[in-house]
Amino acid sequence: MASLNVGNLGEFLREQRRTAQLSLRQLADAAGVSNPYLSQIERGLRKPSAEILQQLAKALRISAETLYVQAGILDERQGLDGVEVQTAILTDPALNERQKQVLLQIYESFRNENGLGSGGKEAAARGPEDGLGTDTLETEADGGPHAT
Repeated sequence: MASLNVGNLGEFLREQRRTAQLSLRQLADAAGVSNPYLSQIERGLRKPSAEILQQLAKALRISAETLYVQAGILDERQGLDGVEVQTAILTDPALNERQKQVLLQIYESFRNENGLGSGGKEAAARGPEDGLGTDTLETEADGGPHAT
């Protein structure tokens, strides 16, 4: 069973916020939460709901599953395929935000091509039949930094 470790979540969120070069107020505004509430989460004083974690993940441009694991909501060993790679890309300080997004799109397109899809529930629910598969991701990735 997964245990709740709110302190580590707060430290992780703070590091992600700093990597994204966002102030506490900017992240709070982007995620739709109050500045004091986000501060309490970062200091390990509050346990955010899964919905709040999802809003924070979206604002930070990281997977919600990564935050769920950090919060102890999901057990990392429960088959979060690809989350480790996504986390490594998103937390690499040598990459800028655009580079991170392009790498994630390319990675996801390869997973889709190999029939693995996303590690997240969103892509599993979406499925390959809706036209959001490999072609879209490859087109977006191809329109990246090397486009002419």
